Amino acid sequence: MRETDVHLGEPPAVVNIGVGVHGVASRTDVFRLPELWQLHLYQYDAELTVDGTAHAIRPGRVSLVPPGTTVRYRYQGRSEHLYAHLRIAPAGPSRTVPVMQDAGPEFPMLSSLLLNAIAAAPGAPEHTRAEIWTALWRVARLTPPTAASRGPHPAVGEAIAHIEARLAASLTIPEIARAAGISHNHLTRLFRAETGTTVVAYIRRRRLQRAHHLLRASTLSIPAVAASVGIPDLQAFNKACRRELGASPRALRGTTS
Repeated sequence: MRETDVHLGEPPAVVNIGVGVHGVASRTDVFRLPELWQLHLYQYDAELTVDGTAHAIRPGRVSLVPPGTTVRYRYQGRSEHLYAHLRIAPAGPSRTVPVMQDAGPEFPMLSSLLLNAIAAAPGAPEHTRAEIWTALWRVARLTPPTAASRGPHPAVGEAIAHIEARLAASLTIPEIARAAGISHNHLTRLFRAETGTTVVAYIRRRRLQRAHHLLRASTLSIPAVAASVGIPDLQAFNKACRRELGASPRALRGTTS
């Protein structure tokens, strides 16, 4: 079975997401996305050919196809799946993932994550990114790691997913450790070993990255942006932006609003 290496050190950029309906006008689709990964969750029988290698599509399977790959779908009739087209930065260690695999008991959770991501996409793109990032981690862990699989410890993935989904909340390391199923001290050691940074520094960086995005791409007020990334104190938010991003929230927004 064909495999691909995917980096999960940062949340992906979700370029397109939704429910795809195929096999109505034509029983065959052929396409290639030069820069985008393709994540699909299936509930039908069909065939997917990836650069000449055929993979059987069955209900409960998930595929992750790398960019620049020619894919051919052969449908048996009306076929509906959940999909996301992603830009994944080459950040952090990589994991080796089969292009097609059975989700097994993870299928309901993956379906829930993608449906939540689809629902959030129109008004909360960062929520969508968090849901898809969590889904990618779960897809990457469907196959037990091999010697060639250099991915981070699963507990670190659980910790990162918990953080990403709750950046607006008050996060503590003991709480994150409980979500990851390990002790406070074990999480601290693992997280630094796998990511090169501390849990606290990671949370601070991701909060400011999300704030920077919201300041530039949304119409939320500065107090609302601050609250949405878990820094409701405006003075603290202003200092954090200056320290981490090099400018005040107003300057980063580029307007006088």
